[in-house]
Amino acid sequence: MEPATFADELADALLGVQRLIRRRLRSGTKVPRLRGAEVELLRLVMDRPGIGISDAARELYLAGNSVSTLVNQLVKDGYLIRGTDPADRRAARLLPTPAAEARLRDWRERRTALVRRHVARLDDADREALRAALPALRKLARNLREEAEES
Repeated sequence: MEPATFADELADALLGVQRLIRRRLRSGTKVPRLRGAEVELLRLVMDRPGIGISDAARELYLAGNSVSTLVNQLVKDGYLIRGTDPADRRAARLLPTPAAEARLRDWRERRTALVRRHVARLDDADREALRAALPALRKLARNLREEAEES
């Protein structure tokens, strides 16, 4: 297989899996849907409580005003607390609410159960191939991240 063809097929497969996981998880929830960027911001704030808006924008590769819009919506929906940075009263610090923690925990548990169910349907050879591919996929993600940080 040509390198370009392999790259296209890999990208399509990864995108397809991610899209199907998102669709399946959306169909199993009764709460209003969060957009992808909102989920990414919530996950970032969960990982780095107290992060500022400009740092979050840089981390997510989004414009500061776009992150501000996301923050406003997530504050309104009860998922984020926008506090004041004690070192710079003009800057905001973002904290997750218990509702955000519960929502992300529920999403993660449902995602794990969904993927576990479908991986279990694969034969042993396919499961082992996926397991063996994990280090290479993690390295690919690191390479993509490093390139994005350089630009």
